[in-house]
Amino acid sequence: MTIANADFIAGMAKGLAVLESFDVGRQRLNATLAAERAGLTRAAARRHLLTLAHLGYLETDGSYYWLSPKVLRFSGSYLASARLPRALQPTLDRLAAQTQESFSAVVLDGDEVVIIARSGSSRVLAYGLHIGARLPAYATSTGRMMLAALPKREFAARLRGHELARLTPRTLVDMRRFRVLIDGVRTDDYCFAGEEHELGVLALAVPLRDMRGVTVAALNVVAAAGRQDEKSLARDFLPLLLDAARQLRGVL
Repeated sequence: MTIANADFIAGMAKGLAVLESFDVGRQRLNATLAAERAGLTRAAARRHLLTLAHLGYLETDGSYYWLSPKVLRFSGSYLASARLPRALQPTLDRLAAQTQESFSAVVLDGDEVVIIARSGSSRVLAYGLHIGARLPAYATSTGRMMLAALPKREFAARLRGHELARLTPRTLVDMRRFRVLIDGVRTDDYCFAGEEHELGVLALAVPLRDMRGVTVAALNVVAAAGRQDEKSLARDFLPLLLDAARQLRGVL
């Protein structure tokens, strides 16, 4: 969304940038680190940290700051009020009960996908697979599915100047091969990812489209590498995922 400069509140944007500076890699920040991550001066970062702590969104020991449980108000409100998670959850629950595997639905947010619905077996305890978790789009089945749904010009712009970090020995990091892979996902209309985000975890994803044919989310199944491979995962679960996607189309 684009707004007029007169309507843009720079202070709010800076405060949110400081909040977004906290992630799995950096759970505790001081003013210097927050400034580097948010693109602010140290003095400005310090003021924002102090304000957020005063409002209860951060906790501090006087030097370092970390997120407080109060930030969960935002995610809780989203999950309680947003239509998409509520529309998807019953289908994920049904698939999990039917197969005893784990299923997730995600949306794309920048270079990451965010899990908005999840249900499944505890047999596959992939790290970070919980509602609200953010995962790198390039290394996950759902993320690649969402990237493949982008207009080609937008996809190319997103990749420009980016490098693909190696998360496991199996992560595809060669940019030319990655572009070819995404072309294949567009053609196949599904995506398999094997141990590229986390060793021992395989995943198969399909797009979730609304009645206009717009991809609004992606749905995947997650399985343990010791029990499945790409061929068996596609054979056993692709028909289920595609059927679920067709049924959901009318409610997305």
